[in-house]
Amino acid sequence: MKRFVSSSILGAWLLGVFFFMTACVAVVPGEQRVANEIQEKWGIEITSLRLSAAGHMLDFRYRVLDSKKAETLFVRANKPYLIDQKSTKVLAVPSMGKVGPLRTSNKPQEGRIYWMFFGNSGGLVRAGDKVTVVIGDFRVENLLVQ
Repeated sequence: MKRFVSSSILGAWLLGVFFFMTACVAVVPGEQRVANEIQEKWGIEITSLRLSAAGHMLDFRYRVLDSKKAETLFVRANKPYLIDQKSTKVLAVPSMGKVGPLRTSNKPQEGRIYWMFFGNSGGLVRAGDKVTVVIGDFRVENLLVQ
């Protein structure tokens, strides 16, 4: 009988954790709509926007779903920048001497994840802040920094 009660309690606890976790990862309908619009217009899926390098950089990553639509993100002449929506300050992609700009600009291939880093000197942007990413005609607002 003790074993049955312990198993029941454990089962109920696991079921509760499962429902709590699925509720936590649910996509907000408005966010899903924006994600669908980005996929439809630009052929990409934004996978993350996170602080990196002890907060001195922002790591922007996206998966190419349609290489033709995503081409504008890879044009070297299109200089990417990030706008902090709170302060309206503009952050650029740093360019290193031997490496060049900290972004991928090779020909896009479907299914691959690409990246770029934005400088964040002084820790202007923090986790939880909303930003806008601009690359040529590509513009996505209200991205939440993780």
